[in-house]
Amino acid sequence: MSDLNLNDELLESLEPDVEQAEQQPKRNSKDDLIGKIIACCADNEIDLEYSNSKLRRMTREQLCRVLADKIERGVKCQMAAQVGAKPGAPDSVIALGALKMMHNIAAGTAEKGLNMVLPQYGYQLEGFTESLKDPAVDQAVDTFGGIDILVNNASAISLTGTEATTMKSYDLMHQINSRGTFMASKLCLPHLKKAANPHILNLAPPLNMAPHWFGRHVAYTMAKYGMSLCVLGMADEYAGKVAVNALWPKTVINTAAVQNQLGGAPTVKAARQPSIMADAAWAILTRPVADASGHFFIDEDVLRSAGVNDFSGYRVDPDLDDDKLLPDFFLD
Repeated sequence: MSDLNLNDELLESLEPDVEQAEQQPKRNSKDDLIGKIIACCADNEIDLEYSNSKLRRMTREQLCRVLADKIERGVKCQMAAQVGAKPGAPDSVIALGALKMMHNIAAGTAEKGLNMVLPQYGYQLEGFTESLKDPAVDQAVDTFGGIDILVNNASAISLTGTEATTMKSYDLMHQINSRGTFMASKLCLPHLKKAANPHILNLAPPLNMAPHWFGRHVAYTMAKYGMSLCVLGMADEYAGKVAVNALWPKTVINTAAVQNQLGGAPTVKAARQPSIMADAAWAILTRPVADASGHFFIDEDVLRSAGVNDFSGYRVDPDLDDDKLLPDFFLD
């Protein structure tokens, strides 16, 4: 994902004519936005995969996201200013704000530019993107009538020491693991509170403070424990309203990360299949909110409490005894 470089020339081009801006609406109409999107695609030979009728059914925020996507795909910095930097038409700024949210544009010049321009139109950078709701959440609610369960499963891993960890890897792990978990929970909670038996389940480890789990890969541990801290905080904050728990495997699980980064075939052979986590998750998610919140569950323990005693069917290698399986991280 490319970063947007807001240089001084672009910042100047984004500054509005205040006198003219005061005489015009602060936000463009949907027709203006659609025109900008079409023009952006035409000028930069970018495919527009939406029909005109579909564009008209979108909200302004969704149209801003489309515009942001088109800018990110093919428009250079100067073109980004040209697309929407006209007095009284801050949608290029909205697009840049959406880009910042979606792609974590963290360069100081980008933040400086947004702070310069947004106040002219009554916006502040802090909290600005709160109005741009995640369309995936809205789509889920529209399709299914609500949200009952959120499983924060996405994760990024880099098992490197401090000096070997690039800041790109550090940022990626924290964006996906801790920030992603917090953001998905935040966006879903208003809908979860309306459900009959709402649950948030983070695939996160128990908070084991043994130094060796930090010394080996401190950046990854920090990011992963961020997910665990969300369980502690949100379980208390939403006690009796939404169950918030963590689930972690007792053994290594046969995932792409294990196959590609954590030893390959020999490690996979000593692992269990992901189905054990799915079965344990089901057992947790079907419990009443009042009976299960704020816990750091281990898959095997959950299933044992549900009456399961034979785990041989979960092994990748059915001939390998359970005591030969590799334990997962953060368990001593």
